[in-house]
Amino acid sequence: MRTLGGSRAAVSPLGFGAATLGNLFAEVSDDDAHAAVDAAWAAGVRYFDTAPHYGLGLSERRLGAALRGRPRDTYTLSTKVGRLLEPGGSGGPDEGFAVPADRRRVWDFSADGVRRSVEDSLHRLGLDRIDVAYIHDADECADGGEQALREAYPALERLRSEGVIGAIGAGMNQVAPLERYLTETDADVVLCAGRYSLLDQRAGRSLLPEALRRGRSVVIGGVFNSGLLADPQPGATYDYKAAPVELLGRALRIKKIAEAHGVPLRAAALNFPFRHPAVASVLVGMRSAAEAADAAAMLAVDVPDELWGELREEGLLTP
Repeated sequence: MRTLGGSRAAVSPLGFGAATLGNLFAEVSDDDAHAAVDAAWAAGVRYFDTAPHYGLGLSERRLGAALRGRPRDTYTLSTKVGRLLEPGGSGGPDEGFAVPADRRRVWDFSADGVRRSVEDSLHRLGLDRIDVAYIHDADECADGGEQALREAYPALERLRSEGVIGAIGAGMNQVAPLERYLTETDADVVLCAGRYSLLDQRAGRSLLPEALRRGRSVVIGGVFNSGLLADPQPGATYDYKAAPVELLGRALRIKKIAEAHGVPLRAAALNFPFRHPAVASVLVGMRSAAEAADAAAMLAVDVPDELWGELREEGLLTP
């Protein structure tokens, strides 16, 4: 377990990314969702991440139910603020999640919105506290970035002082907005999705070194870049879109080199972020017991230094 920044929240190296429990892209049964959490727990996973956004609250409800009965001090749970769930959905299919759109998401980074979001999450999770609260996707909301820094972050500081949350973070897909949380706030952790992988090392240029200098932690999501680094083949996705031909070719070259060293590509992708000491945990989406067991097995693979060296020599990794 690794402590996040200056907080007391500690995470396991492998984290459970629970967007899958919100039926990300495809439906997951209640039984499979519960089995995925059980298998991850059996493999040593003690960090679980969710958000109201994931399946319009379904992920939080399922994760809370699956963790219920386990000693509360034995695991760390994070959720997010920035989107409130309001009545008045379209009634049709939800975009990105296989759930009925019976509610709508409303951006809200105000202090009142943050407090309400945390209260709603606690109700869905069935918990009395949240270990880590991330400001979620403020870079995607028009004017949300400044409001999040000006209002949402101070609101989370107040909730932390009240003991409702244990640590404060920001989670986004872009590097520059996350750097502001390292330089302009006392956030304990940043969650960077998709920008520190075998195909994209932008976070390594300044975000990770800045976190290390300031004693903060980084959680990495999207190590498979939404699928391309899990199984590179025509039709694979990169950042949730069809992968460009050039990136597919690059992924196939990395796969060939990794396998020449006896390392599955998934294992190389999962282990890569830990080469930087600022990285505390890597989140992986798991929608079944088999996927949870596979993720744990891939992280346990011993990756030789020679593999990383060859990838650098071939120009496939940033020095």
